[in-house]
Amino acid sequence: MRPEEQLIKQRKDKIDFLISKGVNPYASRFEKKDEIGVLIKDYGKKVKKGEKTRKNVSVAGRVMSLRIMGKASFGDIQDASGRMQFYANEKDFGEKYEVFKKLDIGDIMGIKGVVFKTHKGELSVWLSDFELLTKSLRPLPEKWHGLRDTELRYRQRYVDLIMNPYVKKVFMKRSRIIEAVREFLIKRGFVEVETPILQPIYGGGSARPFDSKLNALNMNVYMRISNELYLKRLIVGGYEKVFEFSADFRNEGIDKTHNPEFLQMETMCAYADYKDSMDLSEEMVTGVVKKLCKELKVNYQGQVIDFKRPWKRISVADAIQKETGINVKIDFNELRKKSVGAGVDAGDCENWGQLVEKIFEERVEKTLINPTIIYDYPADTSPLARKKIEEPIFVERFEVFVNGWEIINSYSELNDPQVLIENWKNQEELKKKGDEEAQVMDEDFVRAMEYGMPPTSGVGLGIDRLVMLLTDSASIRDVIMFPFMRPK
Repeated sequence: MRPEEQLIKQRKDKIDFLISKGVNPYASRFEKKDEIGVLIKDYGKKVKKGEKTRKNVSVAGRVMSLRIMGKASFGDIQDASGRMQFYANEKDFGEKYEVFKKLDIGDIMGIKGVVFKTHKGELSVWLSDFELLTKSLRPLPEKWHGLRDTELRYRQRYVDLIMNPYVKKVFMKRSRIIEAVREFLIKRGFVEVETPILQPIYGGGSARPFDSKLNALNMNVYMRISNELYLKRLIVGGYEKVFEFSADFRNEGIDKTHNPEFLQMETMCAYADYKDSMDLSEEMVTGVVKKLCKELKVNYQGQVIDFKRPWKRISVADAIQKETGINVKIDFNELRKKSVGAGVDAGDCENWGQLVEKIFEERVEKTLINPTIIYDYPADTSPLARKKIEEPIFVERFEVFVNGWEIINSYSELNDPQVLIENWKNQEELKKKGDEEAQVMDEDFVRAMEYGMPPTSGVGLGIDRLVMLLTDSASIRDVIMFPFMRPK
């Protein structure tokens, strides 16, 4: 029998003992009145060494350490707010002390007693009563194992949260970031909405979807890759400012900045264009950074990123020329030759726009550390964006890059249904040639556009990457509660 199996058997034997003594090892409730974090804040400096207060407390949490030493015992209990020592004496409990001695690290218990400070200065609770609430069968990993084994951390996030308090802080900060974005938009008149996750036609982006079948209607369905087309339908219907925190799903690569399921915040604003969205993006992100970090300079993985406005703004074409010396406004074949000379593999590019973006991705993105707005993308790769009147090979689209990552995508929305149909026909041709990420025709959305959508612009913000930046997290798996993992 393996050591872990032996420990589990020992704990099962303890359960049998407890039941024989009339103790329920899986209680139904406990009246918890106090938070450990609050007690530490209120009494940590107030109580002197060796002093016993009159403050009666009722605390519940998980036993994180236990030192049973004959007639007196110490341990640590941890709740969502912090960790605190407790002390138990046999003379205070009599026969019930035998039950106390059956406790294990990992058990969940409720304790009652008074706050005191040991002669060594440790704020503690002197137990007057305790109750076993949940018996833990499986032993917790030893401390350093829990910190170092990233595979265990991601696969068993529940263990990670127990053993590593800083992990919980990351996810608490994630919640506050989402709250700050929501608060910003609501104050500016945006209405939060919900759109379908399961869709009959996937759209709103260029990505490979997850597909399934709805048996009740005998039809194919898809997990959404974007909520964009549904938000636009709401603008057609008369809403003027909407937003949604959208869990999206894309059947593509997994790396430190990509997970098959991720969270975006998407807006749509009527009577606005991409320049309005540039200002909104700057104001929103800097506001969130200031609120969460108290300043606009953020240290990420040893590098200082300055979110101070105004952010640098430069076109895709100018950014490429500045970095590589290539003027992209040339014939596709000629640009292909120049891209090879610049060390870019252009073999899978079907058109001029794809090649421009490939050059940009490989040569420019990694240089964009401080927030930078890159605007005017190729029309070939942006079928849902409005073309620039003066240069129709480009569209009114921008992306925000920080630390070499795209965190925002936005454009002036195309609202001409005839142009939209032509763009989607071109996308379907790419799909026939093997482009699995090419967009597909959505006839219902075309119908909506035929009723008329006012000039509109939307902003798509990648929440996971923003959380990475503001929590100094090296991988997207560190900021997603349950990241997708390869089966064992």
